[in-house]
Amino acid sequence: MNETLKVLETRRSCRKFIADKMPSEEDLNAILRAGSYAPSGMGKQAAKIIAITNKELRDKISAENAKVMNANMDPFYGAPVILLVIADKSVGTYLYDGSLVMGNLMNAAESLGIASIWIHRAKEEIESDFGKQLLKDLGIEGEWEGIGHVALGYAAEGGIGAAHPRKENIHWIK
Repeated sequence: MNETLKVLETRRSCRKFIADKMPSEEDLNAILRAGSYAPSGMGKQAAKIIAITNKELRDKISAENAKVMNANMDPFYGAPVILLVIADKSVGTYLYDGSLVMGNLMNAAESLGIASIWIHRAKEEIESDFGKQLLKDLGIEGEWEGIGHVALGYAAEGGIGAAHPRKENIHWIK
């Protein structure tokens, strides 16, 4: 089996990271580059990736996400890196474009031996005063929607479970 297909079949979500083990900047740049090459409707590239490695900001985003979730926990499972994907709502395919970026980011991470998980509630974060201020501080103007977060890092023991059996979800018409 080729390496790409192997990555697609073996990637699993990680729910327990080694909090103080940061991926290298070289690996993070490769993952971000892969995300930037995701397909997009009419090539408009509606999505942006906000890469957060600053622990203080990472913890603030985690707290905001937990607030949306109404939980008292770290929704990012201790991951030291958060990639927040947002997309320009003025582009008709923004949701699909952002989702493809999320997939590319997670698959690229897997190819480099870095664990990941898709975390929701980015939409609510970006719509909140916190999210609006975050975008303003970054100089990002316009109407943006949070698509999701990719939490990245190295899996702690027991952080990745076994694959669920595949459903019969292919209908082939020949």
